[in-house]
Amino acid sequence: MAKRNKENISIADALKGFIKDNNLDKGLDKIDAQNAWYAVMGKSIEAYTDSVELKNQTLVVRLSSAPLREELSYGRSKIIVNINEFLRREVIKELILA
Repeated sequence: MAKRNKENISIADALKGFIKDNNLDKGLDKIDAQNAWYAVMGKSIEAYTDSVELKNQTLVVRLSSAPLREELSYGRSKIIVNINEFLRREVIKELILA
């Protein structure tokens, strides 16, 4: 059983500590990155998105449309910035459109 801490802490701090102690950061980052892709890119891009995976700070997005993939590749750095701003932390350093 875990030791009790006698000082009062907020629920947010307790959850952050739990996530860190149990090494859940990477799993939550994967889910957050996937949700951020859909939120930032919108419904029109979501329709052509087959899968979104986060692998070692690289977001791998599989698209079903080659012309869309080409179009998005021109704004790759802006997409990374927008997703990281949405997440309020730097989770993604590279974007691969497949």
